[in-house]
Formats: sequence, C-alpha cells, structure tokens
Amino acid sequence: MTRLDLRADAAPAPAFVSAAARFGVIEKPDLAYTPAIARETAHLYEKVKDFIPAIEWAAYAPYVHAINRLKKERNAVILAHNYQTPDIFHCVADIVGDSLQLARDATKVDAEIIVQCGVHFMAETSKLLNPEKTVLIPDAKAGCSLSESITGADVRLLKERYPGVPVVTYVNTSADVKAETDICCTSSNVLAVVESLESDTVLCIPDEYLAMNVARQTNKKILTWKGHCEVHERFTAAELLAYKEANPGIEIIGHPECHPDVIAVCDFAGSTSGMINYVKDKRPQKVLLVTECSMASNIQAEVEGVDFVKPCNLCPHMKRITLPKILDSLLNMTEEVLVDPAIAGRARLAVERMVNLKQ
Repeated sequence: MTRLDLRADAAPAPAFVSAAARFGVIEKPDLAYTPAIARETAHLYEKVKDFIPAIEWAAYAPYVHAINRLKKERNAVILAHNYQTPDIFHCVADIVGDSLQLARDATKVDAEIIVQCGVHFMAETSKLLNPEKTVLIPDAKAGCSLSESITGADVRLLKERYPGVPVVTYVNTSADVKAETDICCTSSNVLAVVESLESDTVLCIPDEYLAMNVARQTNKKILTWKGHCEVHERFTAAELLAYKEANPGIEIIGHPECHPDVIAVCDFAGSTSGMINYVKDKRPQKVLLVTECSMASNIQAEVEGVDFVKPCNLCPHMKRITLPKILDSLLNMTEEVLVDPAIAGRARLAVERMVNLKQ
C-alpha cells in the first residue's frame, strides 16, 4: 500500500506509514472529575448549562479537558459542523460552521492534524484541500444519505446522457463523485454557482429538493438526481402549518434541502449559516428551525431572548461523533482519512473552484 498524495502532479509516494506510527499512541488520561478539572472547565460549562445538567457535566468535563489539552500536544485543530451537539460545538471545537465555511477554513489552518467532527464527506473535503495534513474522523461510519445516493459511475452515465451539460455537485458527496464534477456547491452558494456557468442547462446533483428550490430562482434549466437528506425530507408543510397555528407569531426558518412545499410556508430559507445569521440579526421572539435540531441548541447558547420551538429531527450520522470518540481519535490517531490518488486531483479542483468562486 502506498502513502496517498493528493497533488495532481505529485511524485511517486513513499511507503505508507499509519498516523499512529508517525505521531505515536498516547496513554489514555485519567478521566476522573476533580476539583481542578471543574475549575478549568467552568467557563465552558457556562455555555452549555442549559442543555447539560450539572450532575451530568461531571461525566463530560474530563473528556473536554483531556481533548483540549491533547489537541495542543498533537498540534491538532477540531472542525465541527453546526449539527454537532453543544458539548462538541461549544467546548472542544476550534472552527465551527456549515459545509462551505468548514471547507474554506480547512485551507487556513496551521495545525498538522485536522479532526473533522462531522460526516465522512466533510473529512474527505478537508483532506482534498489539505493533502499534506493528517485528517482524522472520530467515527468512519459517520455517513450521509445524500452522499450514499450517488456514485461516480452514476455521474459518468449522466454525462453520457447529457453531453456538454456542466455538472454542479453538492458538497455532500464522495470524492469519487466530486472527481466527475465541474464545480461543487453548498446550500449557501448553489445559486451563485449555477449562475456562474454559461450553459442554459445545468445538472445539479444529487439533492433533488435543493435543485428544485434553486430552479425557482434561476432562468436556467435544472436537471437533478433523486437524492434526499434523511433529516430534511421528514419535514412536511402540514406539520409546519400546525406549528404556526399553535404558536401565533412564530417565525419558521427552513433549509433548502427540504421539499419546496415546506420552503413555501417558511418565513425565510437559507443554508445553516444563513439560518444562524437570521436568528442573530433579527432576534425573533419565537422561532422554529427546519433542520437538524442540535443546531437550534447551539444557536440558543449564543443568543438571548429568543424562544426556540424544536421539532427534534436528529441526524444519526452526525450523532456518531462523541467526546469519547474524539478523545480516542486524538490518542490513537484514528480514523485517518485517505483519498485514492487516481481521483484526488480532479475532486480537489471541483472543490477549489467552489471555494474560490467570487460572490
């Protein structure tokens, strides 16, 4: 097996050496909840006290303390998506955001090691943009229904069916799919990406609802794929109308991975970062976020005077990432994320085109 180098012009790679061999395995620290740890983590508990009872913090704090100490020793940085639980998002993460923000920030980190607290395609994206860095994901089984809905072979067949039509691929996909793509997009920049292309027809894959929602905002013909997010597809317009009836004055904010009928009854629709900014800027008295429910908790910890109504749709994949798994990842340097060099260069170009797109 060879060590993977993602540069398109890379020289033959040296023999592969595991991250554990390169960086060494560290003995697991004592995870007792001591008065010293209580004092050193007290400022972090203040951020999450509304979501974690004091009696439970005794179990969280030793992990938080150990992770924050160990990432300094390892020269590591932790990237966490908005859907991570508050203990990860507010207590150990160095960089937080949506897929686009994490992709951009991944190119700016100085650390040798990136620990991706999200799902596997996000870790792959970090590796594509940081080929010389070691990228870890605390649980390699943290997948994504959208990513798993399409393969590189599927995209090649679409390109045969629609020759010359540019392919815009949602970042929620594997590197294999990105390698067949002209440019990637996220929910926050999909319209800008589509409009940047000269073609009158665009393949926008794999999220069917995202494509349908962007089709309403452009004169271009949008072709799509029948992929869905298992969290956002569960919301219905009837459900949201019932919330509105039960909560007069509530503002409903939707994510464009939802069905267009759902978006039609929302007061605002946008990416996870757009939803967060809306709440922080507008400060609605009562709000419902039509997305993964941990994000509401993460925003609630940062804003005052906003009442959050939470229809709790959880992403089972995001929830595979936990504090114990993050600690084990840093201790044992697992799971290392590698990308096949045969596709890495092309996949990276598609992501870089998105990251570098002027908006």
